[in-house]
Amino acid sequence: MTGVCAPPQRSQLILSLLFLFQIRSLCFEADGRAASDVCSSHTILPGPKGEGGQKGEEGEGGRPGKVGPMGPKGTKGDLGDRGNQGIIGKIGPIGGKGDKGQKGSPGGTGGKGKAGTVCDCGRYRKVVGQLDISVARLKTSMKFVKNVIAGIRETEDKFYYLVREEKNYRESVTHCRIRGGALAMPKDEGANTLIADYVAQSGLFRVFIGINDLEQEGRYVFTDDTPLGDYSRWREGEPDDPSGREDCVEMLSSGHWNDTECHRTMYFVCEFAKRRVEAR
Repeated sequence: MTGVCAPPQRSQLILSLLFLFQIRSLCFEADGRAASDVCSSHTILPGPKGEGGQKGEEGEGGRPGKVGPMGPKGTKGDLGDRGNQGIIGKIGPIGGKGDKGQKGSPGGTGGKGKAGTVCDCGRYRKVVGQLDISVARLKTSMKFVKNVIAGIRETEDKFYYLVREEKNYRESVTHCRIRGGALAMPKDEGANTLIADYVAQSGLFRVFIGINDLEQEGRYVFTDDTPLGDYSRWREGEPDDPSGREDCVEMLSSGHWNDTECHRTMYFVCEFAKRRVEAR
């Protein structure tokens, strides 16, 4: 048996040696480099499986994964402790008026009062009433005098006083008349300029003056029923009364006149003749 199998084994061995020799020759010829440099990266045949290595250390934890779908609703938990009282809310609207309550029990009897004095009450009431009227008139007169002293303008023959009380035209006329004057009637340029400066220096824009066409539409007269005459200071385009209701006149701080409705309320200027004031 040995003699029969020997030739094939020797032939196989010879072929293996020749193959290895050719491979080594090729490694030396490649780029003129050493065989270890060229052939170190070429594996001809895989080697046998090595032994299992030691278990490595535990690696770092990976990143958290995505949040999974919401789970089913859990069972109701136990009732928690009662919390602290919250802040007091806003007061609500006032409710409707309640029903009238029942009548209470009568109170005790009061003590006896002191005896009154016998008097003629009717006569005293009349005197007290007259005193009240006199005091009211005195207060009104004192207020007027106080305001006059605070500020007044004058020309050679007249005093002018700006009344800082808002009244309509008729009330303004009456107010000046019961004090011995009249609603200011600027009949010349001097009087008109004085009143306009008075109004402007008082910080006002307009005041009533004593001009109107109440008796006849379009025929303007002063409060003493004298016509305007040759002098007037109408603002451009005035008087303009398309509705027929602007029957009274106001003076602007610029000195110009403008027709306006008599029911409007504003400050006004009274005039007093010096001869009448000095005669008192």
